[in-house]
Amino acid sequence: VQLQASGGGLVQAGGSLRLSCVPSGRAFSRYVMGWFRQAPGKEREFVAAASWSGSTDYADSVKGRFTISRANAKNTVYLDMNNPKLEDTAVYYCAASSRFISRSNREYDYWGQGTLVTVSS
Repeated sequence: VQLQASGGGLVQAGGSLRLSCVPSGRAFSRYVMGWFRQAPGKEREFVAAASWSGSTDYADSVKGRFTISRANAKNTVYLDMNNPKLEDTAVYYCAASSRFISRSNREYDYWGQGTLVTVSS
């Protein structure tokens, strides 16, 4: 079971970027899918999560700027980053949970390898 995250790169502050996460080896349509991030020297933190039924949760720092969505038929989850800020620079990880939406990384069973997002001024 693997999660493949992609779409990271260099983006200007105020621009936009879309991250994608595709699981392999198992259908994740019934899983909660989440995005976390880790900046240099900081702990991994919650960004957003979406249940299979469409419920979502966002960290306060990204609410109103980032959007998580999922295409269950494609087994893909997206993170649309609009108006990114310098402080959004981090390695972004997608994760999957068989339980419920949570902001705790301990509730997630599967993790992708991470994709680096660098926001420039």
